[in-house]
Amino acid sequence: MTKILAITSCPNGIAHTYMAAENLEKAAEEMNIDIKVETQGSIGAENELTAAEIEEADAIIIAADKTVNKSRFVGKKLVATGVQEGIRNPKHLIKQALSDDAPVHKGEASSKKEKMPTASEGTKQNPIYRHLMNGVSFMVPFIVVGGLLIAIALTIGGNPGEGGITIPEDSFWKTIESIGAAAFSFMVPILAGYIAYSIADRPGLAPGMIGGYIAANGSFYGSEASAGFLGGIIAGFLAGYVALWIKKIKVPKMVQPIMPIIIIPVISSLVVGLLFVLLIGAPVAQIFESLTGWLAGMQGTSSVLLALILGAMISFDMGGPVNKVAFLFGAAMIGEGNYEIMGPIAVAIAVPPIGLGLATIMFKNKFEQAQQETGKASLTMGFFGITEGAIPFAAQDPLRVIPSIMVGSMTGSVIAMLSNVGDSVAHGGPIVGVLGAVDNVLMFFVAIIIGSVVTAFMIKLLKKDVDNPVLEEAEEEINDEPVTQSVQQIEKLTDITNVNLIDTEIKTNDRDEVIDEMIAKLDANDVLTSKEDFRKAILDREAESSTGIGMNVAIPHGKSDAVKVPRVVFGLQKDGVDWHSADDSLAKLIFMIAVPKHVEGDAHLKILQMLSRKLMDDQFREQLLNVKSEEEAYQLLDQIQ
Repeated sequence: MTKILAITSCPNGIAHTYMAAENLEKAAEEMNIDIKVETQGSIGAENELTAAEIEEADAIIIAADKTVNKSRFVGKKLVATGVQEGIRNPKHLIKQALSDDAPVHKGEASSKKEKMPTASEGTKQNPIYRHLMNGVSFMVPFIVVGGLLIAIALTIGGNPGEGGITIPEDSFWKTIESIGAAAFSFMVPILAGYIAYSIADRPGLAPGMIGGYIAANGSFYGSEASAGFLGGIIAGFLAGYVALWIKKIKVPKMVQPIMPIIIIPVISSLVVGLLFVLLIGAPVAQIFESLTGWLAGMQGTSSVLLALILGAMISFDMGGPVNKVAFLFGAAMIGEGNYEIMGPIAVAIAVPPIGLGLATIMFKNKFEQAQQETGKASLTMGFFGITEGAIPFAAQDPLRVIPSIMVGSMTGSVIAMLSNVGDSVAHGGPIVGVLGAVDNVLMFFVAIIIGSVVTAFMIKLLKKDVDNPVLEEAEEEINDEPVTQSVQQIEKLTDITNVNLIDTEIKTNDRDEVIDEMIAKLDANDVLTSKEDFRKAILDREAESSTGIGMNVAIPHGKSDAVKVPRVVFGLQKDGVDWHSADDSLAKLIFMIAVPKHVEGDAHLKILQMLSRKLMDDQFREQLLNVKSEEEAYQLLDQIQ
């Protein structure tokens, strides 16, 4: 019997992951083909493929919108596409994988072009954003480990002095500081390397890391300053796309085996390295040297203007070259006995990580769960004057985060300057105040607090909610713990619905009127504190993109403070409603999901996975379409567990 293996995965790893798996399994059964599907969802890989199964398989299908490691499939026919293809055209995918024209995966040396997900096939994230996030996710642990180790060493073993907070060279804590510094030194190379890896797979990893290392070390291009994490991002994308371009070049078969391990990494590393050494590095160095001279020339001019400039520079690249120019200028002023330049700098150093950590607490809807955890480490690093704690947030959303922290740092810096805050050591953050190195320490802390609060509110103003305009976000939007019902109690769909929340005879076929009817059901069952607020949440979500997922199904959803507990309303409109569905089908089966805005937990994510799978069953949908009463519909929904 013909055997096929498949992997399905979507960016959030919930609904589409399981919908594609269900459709592939159903199509294979109809075609009398044995199939096993590994789902790489939000709770990890399930139904994992074994080496023996891979060996026996006739072909492999990857229907995914995120990077899937293909190294275990060398020598097998392999078709790679977007997750939507697994949902919409499973039979076509199976036929394509089994055809004589299907490409055989030859590792990174394969010269045959495997089809990758495209936006039209359902990739929800911009590929540039996806590559950047891959680098950031691998970089974060290095920032956290390095920052916290340095903070511990400074706190326990540090002594304030004119040259800054120092740790005796023969001290045990000097070793701890060195370990933390070593972790920090990997930050930019790891960022660049894994950006390149996301673009070009393994051949991009080495040139990305090498390019990142060069970007982080100005000595390569004759400068004491470096290009920092911004240079690392440039190096990562440059290395990735150079490696990807070389991968596409057709070469003789005898050369193919050495392409991924020798030719692509060597050429890509040379291209990226030489571009930084010969073209990119020198102009950047000149800019920073000019900045240093400009700052030195500003002494004696408006103190407020100087504070604004220093605050902006310190926060712009968070420990990078622009930051270092301002920091070294402040340190030089200490040597001349002018402590009131370093005071505003010491405030500005702390504001970005503290402000962003504060924002993750005050405005959780702006951050993913992982970012909220990073925010805790960011707060700690901010206390010890480690501005790099803000980098994970800035790297992920630079156009909103960097202006936010710049405004906050500028605010804090100006307050410190006007209050004559002085700092006698070349360091920043509340730790220098605690250690007694700051003049007018009360206003020093006031400046940090105000600057951090300003940053947090700028984040609220500029940064979008984490809700994204695709179906998967419906799943994240119910990733919450209800006020009066623990998510751990939710084991099946009927735990969050009841007969009173079912309407099998919706009369209107106007989408907005259907929404109003379903909201009225929620209100009548004491689920909402405000119908208007929840309706706005529903319509705002629809304005982003339609929640009609096709196959006569729509799943409108809203996440709002107006919702008391998670609930699902089911409605049946047998004539259909134009919901602008992906397949142009009219929505007849409508599930409205209502979720409180600030909650945690993931038990009900599994419910949505089950719902997604069940809705792939043609027979189940047909049964729902033909129910005669709310009680009969409830009995069918009770099967989803």
